[in-house]
Amino acid sequence: MHVNAYAASSATSPLEPTTIERREVGPKDVLIDIAYAGICHSDIHTIRGEWGEVPYPLTVGHEIVGTVAEVGSDVTKHKVGDRVGVGCMVNSCRECENCQAGEEQYCLKGNIGTYGAKDVDGTITQGGYSEKVVVDEDFVLRVPEAIPYDKAAPLLCAGITTYSPLHHWNAGPGKKVAVVGLGGLGHMAVKIAHAMGAEVTVLSQTLSKKDDGLKMGADHYYATKDEETFSKLKNTFDLIVNTVSAPLELKQYLGLLARNGTMVNVGAPPEPLPIEVFTLFANRRSFAGSGIGGIQETQEMLDFCAEHGIAPETELISADKINEAYERVLNSDVRYRFVIDAKTFAPA
Repeated sequence: MHVNAYAASSATSPLEPTTIERREVGPKDVLIDIAYAGICHSDIHTIRGEWGEVPYPLTVGHEIVGTVAEVGSDVTKHKVGDRVGVGCMVNSCRECENCQAGEEQYCLKGNIGTYGAKDVDGTITQGGYSEKVVVDEDFVLRVPEAIPYDKAAPLLCAGITTYSPLHHWNAGPGKKVAVVGLGGLGHMAVKIAHAMGAEVTVLSQTLSKKDDGLKMGADHYYATKDEETFSKLKNTFDLIVNTVSAPLELKQYLGLLARNGTMVNVGAPPEPLPIEVFTLFANRRSFAGSGIGGIQETQEMLDFCAEHGIAPETELISADKINEAYERVLNSDVRYRFVIDAKTFAPA
């Protein structure tokens, strides 16, 4: 089937209306009528070729919510009319040690990304900036009714990207957690860490978003442009979640970790990050990375957000505003996540 979508034809061209082809619904497939698609900074990095080669033309978008329109003959997990979501991956090998452990995001053969990846049939996957998508039922998630439909999409990337490290490193009562950056990822990290019971501190360049951060659940808010911040908070945090996709002076931030503390990167700057190993020796500190989450953990995150009344702060836009939204993301001019109304994907 052919569906309306938006795609980029090169690293420098704007996204434009087009049509893309979706496969027929197979026995284990679910056809989803997309309602909303979130804009992630990863989409921009990918489209602009900052993370490697891109199979243009490409439709991006890996924060997808919608309604099941059709199911294959062998589908048991979803039915027509269900509210569902699709995140950053649409398949994996299912056989390796990591997949068997329910952590398909770390598939040893490489999971199949929602866009720009070679699918099992040899075609290139196309993402959620489109009207419909066909996905294997095992990679389709249930979106609880308690989560507002127009705000749910960013949870499929921003939500799980921050929930997974907070969960893995046991954020909770008695733990001091710092979140670097209060953007699309950072604001979700604050909300989730607060709901887990941790003491939450935001580390942002300035205090311009302090009121927002405190309303979202932060206990403290510091400006990193103030040099006193790094001396005042030295040896403080059990966990630092770095959400920014730009280089940082890591020595300063690692110095904020308490004994056995960990700084985990979920932002992905294209440049290498230099580390002074002696900074890690002090306090037996760790520097780590974390990538999204498995399907089971992503469903757990959605249920957690529903239970605790957590939803992203979003701005709803029409498809013809995508290119403008990209520029605004790059200028940090969004509070805090753009969501596209899929009804506005007009014919090319």
